[in-house]
Amino acid sequence: MMEGGGTGVAARTRPMSTDAKATKILARTFFNQLRSSGYTPTQVIAVATELIDLVATDIREGEKTPAPTPHAEENRPAA
Repeated sequence: MMEGGGTGVAARTRPMSTDAKATKILARTFFNQLRSSGYTPTQVIAVATELIDLVATDIREGEKTPAPTPHAEENRPAA
């Protein structure tokens, strides 16, 4: 990372969306909290890996959920 918190030319030429800024702030805050609580860099990586595994599991489980089927009454022809 560059001095002053910049990340390079792209960061200076293209404004970051509010959501991306919020995500970066949250990640940095979480990282700083872990480090100030005594977590080693290796332990921080383990936490990040676990978070990624949880998200991946959540996505896979969401893909397994079948699409809602319409109620039987909605499939009947109009009388």
